[in-house]
Amino acid sequence: QVQLVESGGGLVQPGGSLRLSCAASGRILHIYGMGWYRQPPGKQRELVATFTSDGSAAYGDSVKGRFTIARDNAKNTVLLQMNSLKPEDTAVYYCNADVHDWTKRQNYWGQGTQVTVSS
Repeated sequence: QVQLVESGGGLVQPGGSLRLSCAASGRILHIYGMGWYRQPPGKQRELVATFTSDGSAAYGDSVKGRFTIARDNAKNTVLLQMNSLKPEDTAVYYCNADVHDWTKRQNYWGQGTQVTVSS
């Protein structure tokens, strides 16, 4: 089994910044991709930012230029730096990892962390 532990959510004013962290642990043979999705209230889950299997970073259109994803391969960790936050960024943010867990390749999700942007 693989566990994804997220941290760093909270309440922030519009224009502010937050940093989210996600650490993967457990039976990990290889991480193909890892990143962040979000689910705003009443809406579907959407891509925020992720590292794909070829190592490149992909961003959702609404966060380009404001959010930056980074990773620490040695620690199986990804960070999401969120700047210039807007009320529409309010959502539950989920960490996602495409992992081979010594049995098979499969997708894992974290428990989610709430980000609220409000004055």
